[in-house]
Amino acid sequence: MHSVLVIGGGVAGIQAALDLADRGFQVYLVEKSPTIGGRMAQLDKTFPTNDCSICILAPKMIECFRHPNVTLFSYSEIVGVEGVAGDFKVRVLRKPRYVDEAKCTGCGACVEACRLKGRIPNEFDEGLGRRGAIYFPFMQAVPRVPVVDKEHCLLFTKGKCGKQPACKDACEVGAIDFEQQEEEIELNVGAIIVATGFDPLDPSELREYGYGRFKNVITALQYERLICASGPTGGRLQRPSDGKEPKRIAFIHCVGSRNPRAGRYYCSAVCCMHSTKEAILVKEHCPDAEVFVFYRDMRAAGKGFTEYIERAKNEYGIKYIRSDVVIEEKENHNLVIRYDERGRQRRLEVDMVVLSTLLMPRRDAKKLATILGVKTDEFGFIEPADELLRPLDTNVPGIFAVGFCRRPMDIPESVAEGSAAAARVSELLASLEWQGEGSEG
Repeated sequence: MHSVLVIGGGVAGIQAALDLADRGFQVYLVEKSPTIGGRMAQLDKTFPTNDCSICILAPKMIECFRHPNVTLFSYSEIVGVEGVAGDFKVRVLRKPRYVDEAKCTGCGACVEACRLKGRIPNEFDEGLGRRGAIYFPFMQAVPRVPVVDKEHCLLFTKGKCGKQPACKDACEVGAIDFEQQEEEIELNVGAIIVATGFDPLDPSELREYGYGRFKNVITALQYERLICASGPTGGRLQRPSDGKEPKRIAFIHCVGSRNPRAGRYYCSAVCCMHSTKEAILVKEHCPDAEVFVFYRDMRAAGKGFTEYIERAKNEYGIKYIRSDVVIEEKENHNLVIRYDERGRQRRLEVDMVVLSTLLMPRRDAKKLATILGVKTDEFGFIEPADELLRPLDTNVPGIFAVGFCRRPMDIPESVAEGSAAAARVSELLASLEWQGEGSEG
């Protein structure tokens, strides 16, 4: 009755965990990746204020990690759930980091010593940056403990790291432990909050955009890493083909979304705004650059959102064009955008294109939903028990869903739902406890 499981360590899950912990509940926060922070940690700025994303998020990450009522299980995943509201038994699989969290000081000596340093694509940088076989996911990672990539580590792939691996030799406190094994633990909780977030669509399946074939076509998340000071280029806007600063750049909306033929006809809710933010950032980094935004419909329903777009047009000179597009590549890796303007076919040559791709529930969301027994819709979003009266409740009493795993939404909405779910859990467990005391009496 006094413990809660939160699945997903993004901003929604962190907010739910903090609110519950402050209410006196014991919170178990389970995150699949080696660090909490989620997608928000990858962003450079947030709209419509252009505030630093990690500056907002990092204090919450640290507070959550250090809170006495929060137990964090990073690099872990849910493998089984049984029971009912007030008494769930949850099995959690903890994957080995091959680094002892109790001993590690986070100095990074092992990371620097890795013989594969700078040779493996970095997932956090969306493949644009490079890392070693032992690495920190990103600079502000919480917990600040590196993880060994078993698929690439020379020790596990029978490479040439030797009997005494370089990382182990560099660690002065003896934290590197290649004998670690998977461990399954069982938790007993009264309620569960699911906050697993989203994954972007891989646009390589959409041939008209050339992603994966044309070097200077990138996704919006890749752009976020390019423009960020902690990214692979140190915040310098460079096109991938030759490292040159782009003088003309285009942003394309609704890539893979609102497409009935592909079965993905919903709107991702945030693309109009994050493309506008990214377009503004181009002008702040490269004031002389020309910026174009191709869109279908402008959907900017939040407070200050329409004014933000007007600022982009009037103060920054960003050109908005309403049209679908097809992209071609020239020999110099410049891109030609074919589009329609008032019934006339037009062509625009640019240096780089950024695709605002469809955002969808995590790729393993349906697997987790099956374990939990909760219903999902045709797109994989967790269905509410009642959209109007109980929007955060699922069909399973005691299990709640918040943030993008429930429906498309932006950061403030996700944070609000995290807090709302914490209140809802408090209400439920208090009611169940009162009923239990009443039956005993």
